[in-house]
Amino acid sequence: MSIFQKTIKISPKTRGFHLITKEIENALVSFSNVSDGILHIFLKHTSASLTINENADPTVRDDMEEFFCDTVDDKPYYVHTYEGKDDMPAHIKSSLLGNSLNIPVSNGKMNLGTWQGIYLGEHRDHGGSRTLVLTLHY
Repeated sequence: MSIFQKTIKISPKTRGFHLITKEIENALVSFSNVSDGILHIFLKHTSASLTINENADPTVRDDMEEFFCDTVDDKPYYVHTYEGKDDMPAHIKSSLLGNSLNIPVSNGKMNLGTWQGIYLGEHRDHGGSRTLVLTLHY
């Protein structure tokens, strides 16, 4: 078994859910000769998240943002607000959704379903760039 690892930066995004599938595919182009394996994607942040969901209709991403804001934001009992009122809600959303994904690689490409895309959940009002570690086991 071999391992390829690459760290990439995702440009700053507005608060919400953003498709980043193409950015990950672009980072793996040099390894298109890999036939089969597993891609592990790790997000090095505690106020953003990764998830897989609908890649065609952008209203799904809007609905995801609305749901998580309604469920988690603006609770009067948050104590951890050092970086603003979006600080603790961002950490909770990150924990609920997670910071890593495992995706099968088949015939040199991520083996996602027809309507599946990789989302970066940006949970801060001003989160900045995000760093991902891509590890391909093949």
